[in-house]
Amino acid sequence: MTDGLKSLRENRVRHILDAMSTPRRRGFLRSLFWLIVLGVAVVYAVAAITAPWSFHIGGRSTPFLFWSGAGTLTTQSGTYPIYMSFHPASHFSRLRLDGLRPTGGVGGTAALCTSRGVTQYLKLTGTIYNGWSSTDDSLLAFRLLEPRIVNVGQRQGYFNLYGRWQGPELVMDDRGEPGNTFRSGLKIEHASVNLDWTGYWSFKNVCASATNLPATSH
Repeated sequence: MTDGLKSLRENRVRHILDAMSTPRRRGFLRSLFWLIVLGVAVVYAVAAITAPWSFHIGGRSTPFLFWSGAGTLTTQSGTYPIYMSFHPASHFSRLRLDGLRPTGGVGGTAALCTSRGVTQYLKLTGTIYNGWSSTDDSLLAFRLLEPRIVNVGQRQGYFNLYGRWQGPELVMDDRGEPGNTFRSGLKIEHASVNLDWTGYWSFKNVCASATNLPATSH
């Protein structure tokens, strides 16, 4: 009898605690939801004020504030499949280019297929010129940089690309500027590319089946 009363008392306490914790849990989830909504609203408000072009990139609606594309990078040593994705960023050059005023920064990632199924990941930074409400008639300048997890003074490869949209394509080249040799020995020179809107999966499929890549990419 004593054990039965003890068990009944424990069950009542457990039910009371459960009843108290359920409203707290619901309140926490509700607060978390509205915090996320507020964060998203702030991001969109900042983008609308500082980079309204990010809502309409390359002649298409971009509600997630980024553009991604892939193409074939043609270089002095051969061709490489390449993928790029970029979004607004706070850092950019303050200098004019081709007489155009810088209007914002871009940041993102890129991937270069250096051999069949092998990808060199890159950091993308840059500046947009003459682009405000849209990217029409704007000029883009990118630096594609070999990442460093820890900076201990090791060599860092990179190459630059400049370009504009021609219809739905982003057409870019390096303007003959020399880049820096990658730690693998890869050097990108006299580069040009036409980028079409697509996702990363498309680039991965192309890289997985790529043949006749330059021997210097290994």
